[in-house]
Amino acid sequence: MVGGIIIVVLLLVVFPVAIIMSGAVLAAVLGSAAKNSVDNDHADSELLEISEANPWA
Repeated sequence: MVGGIIIVVLLLVVFPVAIIMSGAVLAAVLGSAAKNSVDNDHADSELLEISEANPWA
């Protein structure tokens, strides 16, 4: 009986959270890689400086 409860908790709580968190990590890695690639491609552009500026400061 206890084994069945543990399996249900794993299937309903642990696995979905693990999948969502791994997706979030993958999205962060891909976003960072894309941003670095674009920043390197447009390093001498004035638009890069504008995009990195803080408009609220």
